[in-house]
Amino acid sequence: MDSDYLLLTPGPLSTTPGVRKAMNRDVSTWDSEYNSVVQTIRRRLVELAGNVSDSSAVLMQGSGTFGVEATIGSAVPPDGELLVVSNGAYGARMLTIAKRLGIRSVPAHFDETEPAAPDTIANLLRTHPAVTHVAVVHCETTSGMMNPVEMIGEVVSRAGRSFIVDAMSSFGGIPMSLDSLSADYIISSANKCIQEVPGFSFVVARNAALDATAGRARSLSLDLHGQWQEMETHQGKWRFTSPTHTVLAFAQALDELDAEGGVAARFSRYTDNQSRLVTGMQDIGFQTLLPIALQSPIITSFHDPVPEFQFQQFYDELKERGFVIYPGKVTRSNTFRMGTIGDIHPADIERLLAAVGDVSAKMGFFPNRTSQPTGLGE
Repeated sequence: MDSDYLLLTPGPLSTTPGVRKAMNRDVSTWDSEYNSVVQTIRRRLVELAGNVSDSSAVLMQGSGTFGVEATIGSAVPPDGELLVVSNGAYGARMLTIAKRLGIRSVPAHFDETEPAAPDTIANLLRTHPAVTHVAVVHCETTSGMMNPVEMIGEVVSRAGRSFIVDAMSSFGGIPMSLDSLSADYIISSANKCIQEVPGFSFVVARNAALDATAGRARSLSLDLHGQWQEMETHQGKWRFTSPTHTVLAFAQALDELDAEGGVAARFSRYTDNQSRLVTGMQDIGFQTLLPIALQSPIITSFHDPVPEFQFQQFYDELKERGFVIYPGKVTRSNTFRMGTIGDIHPADIERLLAAVGDVSAKMGFFPNRTSQPTGLGE
């Protein structure tokens, strides 16, 4: 790394020098070479989503939330209803999107530390026959929890509804496919597990589902069908100004994903990072919010070490030592979060643990502990 600190966050995250270098080039959005890059990206995203026949990737300007809003606002028909699984801030955000767009919604609320229950969703679908679509967050980074999307997808498929998966913080870092999730739409963003910079979101969807969105969009700029048709008809052209530098960097990031060994290899590294982090933090004296069985390899929530914990001081001390972390997001516990994705490797986790141990001693968190963090060792 040649930046001042590592980003231990769920995105934006630390990128490689190669990705950053790829942005140092100006291109025209009308250039055939550039549009060929867009088409190649679209093809490779379809491959990452299982290479399901009759599926396409649509790139959308804006952050991941833009992709979520484009999908919800384009997929649900005027007489449809959306069942939203909510056990964190990002499920709640989908409910807010539906409300703002005038889409009738049915909330499936679960506690922030409770995975979504497929049986509960099945019951809601039986008692709400007007529901046409179901949306769920795969990795709810509010807590770091993984929702059982495969099981939920089976329930939704059996009920004959359309399934939308917000895989913002998991696509490219956790193996999945449209078929394995029984999904019609998978939504993600450039600046997550693909390890790219922010700039656009993307939706990988079945062509039949995209066809059905024609004329439904509640927004001009977030018209998923309109963007898909533009890219299909004009070979990679975006309807409005595309983030050219980000697109070039994304192509490089996909090359680096392949070079690492694909999604399976990246998943292994992220899992190793997270395991080392939890073991080392527990050695220091910190406790995780979630049990291991519910924890994703993407980001981990830790309880505040003491009631008088000052997150900003802890943050500043770690930043001085080369690491940036995230504040907590759950509403009923005092926590902070550490991400383990991006250009982060086991040696970086070991250095982080040494820094946390140093800061913890300085701030007097665990005065009776004498052991030093070990991580998992090398």
